Amino acid sequence: MRTFVCPLPCAPSLSDVSEEEVLTPSVSSPMLTLPSMRLDRERIESAMHEAVVTPDPYLNEIASHLIVAGGKRLRPVLAVAGAQVLGDTASNDVVRGGVACELVHLGSLYHDDVMDEAETRRGVETVNAKWGNLQAILAGDFLLSRASEIAASLGTEVAGLLARTIGWLCEGQIEELRHTYDVTRPESSYLASIHGKTASLYGTAARIGGIAAGHDRPLIDALTEYGNSYGMVFQIVDDILDITATDEQLGKPAGHDIVEGVYTLPVLRTLALETSAAAELADLLGSPLDAAKQDKALGILRSNDGLASAIETAQSYVDRAVAACDDFPDSAATEALRAAPTALIASVSVAA
Repeated sequence: MRTFVCPLPCAPSLSDVSEEEVLTPSVSSPMLTLPSMRLDRERIESAMHEAVVTPDPYLNEIASHLIVAGGKRLRPVLAVAGAQVLGDTASNDVVRGGVACELVHLGSLYHDDVMDEAETRRGVETVNAKWGNLQAILAGDFLLSRASEIAASLGTEVAGLLARTIGWLCEGQIEELRHTYDVTRPESSYLASIHGKTASLYGTAARIGGIAAGHDRPLIDALTEYGNSYGMVFQIVDDILDITATDEQLGKPAGHDIVEGVYTLPVLRTLALETSAAAELADLLGSPLDAAKQDKALGILRSNDGLASAIETAQSYVDRAVAACDDFPDSAATEALRAAPTALIASVSVAA
C-alpha cells in the first residue's frame, strides 16, 4: 500500500477553502449543507492529493497545481450526495469514484488553458503559463490516466463509463470548436456541446456514486438523469453569468465567451430575435472583438429577451432534475439534491 506524503501544501481543511471556491457565485449549494459533507469534502481533498503523488517532485508540483488552487469539487460532492439518498455514509469507493470524475475535469482544464492560451485559472498562473504548453498537455494526460486507474480499481463498469465520458468531453469540445465565431450556430450544436463538455461528467459522477454505493438499477438510472440535468443547468447558468455578472463577481473579465467566439445560448437566442438589436449584434460578432465592441455586444445582450429565454431553458432542466428526485427515497440527501438546481438558477438573479 502506498503511503501518502503530500508533495506540496497538504490538502486544505474546510477552514482553508474559501466560500468562492466551493460555491456557485453568491449562492450556496444545498448539497454542502448535508450533515456529513464537511468531513466528506475533507476526504475528497485528501483523496485528490493522494491520487497525484509520484516519485517525481517536479511532476507532483505540476499535477497538483490546480488541486492546490482549490475549486468547487461539485462532481465528487454530487457522487457522495447520490450515495447518501438511502441514508448511508458514503464509502471510500464512492469518494474515490467522485475524485476520478474531478480529475477528468481538472485534466480537461489543463488542456483548455493550452487551447485558450489562458494565463490564469482560479487566481493562479495556469500550468501552460508557468511551465509551458508541452508540460501542461502531459500533466493533463497524467490526470486523466490517474482518473482511469481509480475507475479501473472500482470495476469494469465504472472503468468503461469513465472512458466513455472522456469521449463525450472530447466530442463536446470538438462540436464547440467547429462553430467558433459562427453566428449561424444551431442551438442543437450548443446543447450537444454542453452535454458533452459539462453535463455528462455530472451524470457520470452521480451514476458512479450510485454504483459504488450498491444502489439498485432504477435508482442508479434516476441519479444519472438527475446528474445530466443538473449539469445542463450548471453550464447554461455559467454561460448566462458570463454575460450578466461583473468582472469582480466572475473573478475574470465578463464576456469571455463572445471574445473567444463561443456563442452560447443567450447569444443564440438574442441573434434569433429578428430585431434591429439582433442584427446589430450579428454585425459585431463573427470575428475577434476589441474592448469597445465587446462592451457594445454585452450591452445588447443584457438589454434584450435572449437572456430571459435562456433562463427559461435552464429552468426546464431544473424541472427535469427535480422530477428525477421523485424516484429517490425520502432522505436528507434527496432534499438537498432536489433543492440544488434551483439554487443554481438563483445565482443568475443574484448576479444580475
